Amino acid sequence: MRLRNVKNKEEIMNNSTYLLKDYKNYLGNFHKLFKNNNPIELEIGCGKGRFIINKALSNPNINYIGIEKYDSVVARCLEKIPEGINNLIIIRMNANELNEVFSKEIDTIYLNFSDPWPKKRWRDRRLTSKVFLEKYDFVFKNSPHIIQKTDNKDLFAYSIVSLSTYGYKIIAISFDLHNSDIENNIETEFEIKYSENGKNIYYLEAIK
Repeated sequence: MRLRNVKNKEEIMNNSTYLLKDYKNYLGNFHKLFKNNNPIELEIGCGKGRFIINKALSNPNINYIGIEKYDSVVARCLEKIPEGINNLIIIRMNANELNEVFSKEIDTIYLNFSDPWPKKRWRDRRLTSKVFLEKYDFVFKNSPHIIQKTDNKDLFAYSIVSLSTYGYKIIAISFDLHNSDIENNIETEFEIKYSENGKNIYYLEAIK
């Protein structure tokens, strides 16, 4: 997810208490940062933050980390976070670094409207490719748990095959999330836009 350049993004990022800059110093010890042993859930590609912020507000006994690689998007996310949330941090990083940043401490990974990387030569960049599923093995604390939402049916079909081949069991699935019985869905910015345009939202939950 990309935005036009935010001119004061450096100022926003430098002044925010929610942006963690020395994140590699917490490898295996993010519970110390949160000062508790509550579950930690991770959104890869948190965009402008609607999903992860509302997750944190709705679940004070769960810790949330959102990662995003674009400065301008990070800045817009940070602007939205209300003061007083103590179970949320944002990290500006690339998902390729995951296994260098987290070690056996994440309970759930959210993949919301990830880049589908549609060309065949790009398939290893998809966040449900074997390349990333192997990285997640180092990240998860106990049983791997992935929740995915996307508007891209080809990525969704690819994810079903990739996850199943890698040993995941799909425990919930919908080809039209907004007309399903799946509860407590928090919409992302993209999700609102796509559903307003009549697109189906695909959803799956998988464990290993």
